Amino acid sequence: MANQMSVLSAKRIRAQFVRQSLGKALFYAAIYAFLLVMAVIVLFPFYWMLISSVKTLDEYRLSVPTFWPRVLMLNNYISAFTTAKLGRLFINTMIVGVVSTLLSLVITILTAFAFARLEFKGKELLFAALLATMMIPGELFTITNYGTITTFGWKNTYTVLIVPFLVSVFYIYLLRQSFLQIPNELYLAAKVDGTKDIKYLWKVMVPLSLPTLISIIILKMMGAWNSYIWPRLVANDDAHRLITNGLRSAFTDTTGDVNYPVQMAAVALVSAPLFLVFVFLRKYIMSGVSRSGIKG
Repeated sequence: MANQMSVLSAKRIRAQFVRQSLGKALFYAAIYAFLLVMAVIVLFPFYWMLISSVKTLDEYRLSVPTFWPRVLMLNNYISAFTTAKLGRLFINTMIVGVVSTLLSLVITILTAFAFARLEFKGKELLFAALLATMMIPGELFTITNYGTITTFGWKNTYTVLIVPFLVSVFYIYLLRQSFLQIPNELYLAAKVDGTKDIKYLWKVMVPLSLPTLISIIILKMMGAWNSYIWPRLVANDDAHRLITNGLRSAFTDTTGDVNYPVQMAAVALVSAPLFLVFVFLRKYIMSGVSRSGIKG
């Protein structure tokens, strides 16, 4: 009798274990299936861009799309570079990106230091007011900025592409949080030794906050690279057109017909630097964000 009870108990335990294992396997299978579907949804546009960039125009226009090109038209990439004058667009974008990043970095460092270490009346209220501006839709700033630059006569200049977005409240907040993690005792000891604020900032706080600063530099450069609406409004001449705007109309002929495969090739060329930046520098972005205490 005891043996029968032990056998039944073992069977129940085995059955329960099988049910738990099966349930866990189904749970993970559902998760992986969901992630696979999401990955396909996210990656398919990039796949379509790449295969379209090496198709002929006639194949691209087929009513039934092909998911692999019948003939590889690698010459589309050469045509894209020459037709859109990508060299000039790259130079314009790099000028705006580098200059705006350097100036924005100086403003961000000085402002973050003031809110992190200096004491003055209304500091917390002013910082709260700055954070509140992040709640305002960017389109409203576009409207007011456009009116301002029109008054100053800045249209079709590098100034209009750089100046309106030098101050970023998000970057100031990010760096301030990083500065606050540096012990205040270091600052007090430096003041006792007679060290000036600017020297302490440059010699101590900037080196210790380097991961966050690298993150800001990368994000700012990527923002300049991806900018579309504002440059489209204020810089339409060839001398100041940025890379995202140059791709919009460079492949349209006089009849309004668009060479989409060549346009896709140009988009692939433009996207490649951003992809490489993310692949090789993503650890710096994550490190800088996590140091600032806003990791998701």
